[in-house]
Amino acid sequence: MSFAIPTISYSGKIREVTIGSGSTAVTVGGGSCYPFYTFEGAMPHPPRVAFEVWDYAPEDWPAWAVEPYKDVIGDPAAWAKKSVETYGAEMIALLLKSADPNGMDRPVEEVVSTVKAVSDAISVPLIVWGCANDDKDALMLRRVAELCEGKNVALGPVTEKNYKQIGAMAIGYNQVVIASTPIDVNLAKQLNILLGNLGVPENRVLIDPTTGGLGYGLEYSYSVMERDRMAALTQEDVKLQAPIICNLANEVWKTKEAKTKREDNPKLGDEKKRAVLMESVAAMTLAMAGADILIMRHPDAISYTRQMFGELV
Repeated sequence: MSFAIPTISYSGKIREVTIGSGSTAVTVGGGSCYPFYTFEGAMPHPPRVAFEVWDYAPEDWPAWAVEPYKDVIGDPAAWAKKSVETYGAEMIALLLKSADPNGMDRPVEEVVSTVKAVSDAISVPLIVWGCANDDKDALMLRRVAELCEGKNVALGPVTEKNYKQIGAMAIGYNQVVIASTPIDVNLAKQLNILLGNLGVPENRVLIDPTTGGLGYGLEYSYSVMERDRMAALTQEDVKLQAPIICNLANEVWKTKEAKTKREDNPKLGDEKKRAVLMESVAAMTLAMAGADILIMRHPDAISYTRQMFGELV
C-alpha cells in the first residue's frame, strides 16, 4: 500500500508586495502554505536576500566581515554597486546608522544625500533602514520617500510613534513601509490596522517582527513569526497576511561568537567560518519561520543560504 503524506488545506494567503520598479523589481509573499511546505500549497516567491550596506565605514566589524568590501567600505554607493556587480545582490538594504542621535548624529540632509548616491548607483530594489530613533526617522524617511519618488523603495522601521508622518509620505510617493514592532503578534496586528486606517495600501506593507541573533533571542523571534503565519494562513487574519522582513545581519555579527578570534578562544575554531555559518544558520531558521526578506552581510553566508533555498523550493 502506498504512503500518502497527510496534508492541510490553508484558507488564508500571504499578500504579494513588490519592491523596486522595472525588470529588476522583486516581489515577495504570495504563499498559501507554511514556508517550504509546497506539498500543501503554493510558494510562488522564495525568500529573498538583501545585501546590507552601511552609510559610513563601520569601525567595530571584525576583519573577516570587512574583507569582501575593504576596497569600497568607505563609500556606500561603491559598496552597494560592488554587492550587485560582484556578488549578484538582488536587493540592497541601506542602513542609516550614522544618523543615530546617540552616535554620529549626522544631519538629515547629509544622510539623505547618501541615500540619493546609493539609489543612483544601483538598478536593483532599495530598502532604506533608519536609525531606530522615532523622531529622527520621521524626519529622515519622509525626505527619502520624497527623494526616491518613482523607485518604489521600502522604508523602515515604521513604529506606532511615527507611522503617521512616514506613512503619509509613503502614500504620497508610492513607497513600501516596514511596520516594526517589538516581538509581539498583537502589536504587529495593531500597527498594521493603524497603517490601514491612515490609508496605506495593504500591498505596500511589510512586517518587521524584530529579529534576535542566533543564541541571543532568535527563539523569541521564531515563535512570534510562527504565530504570525498561523494567524494569517489558518485563521484568515488579513492584518497579518503581509510578508515578513528580518534585519538579522547586525544581530548575528555583534555577538562575541562572531567577533572572537581563534587565537583568543581556540575551542571556537576558525573565526570566519564560524561567523559565516552563524549568519547562514540564523537566516535559514528565520526563513523556515516565515521570513520573506532577509537582510544579510557576508557574501559567503548569503551564498550558502541561497543554495539552501534552491534545494528546498
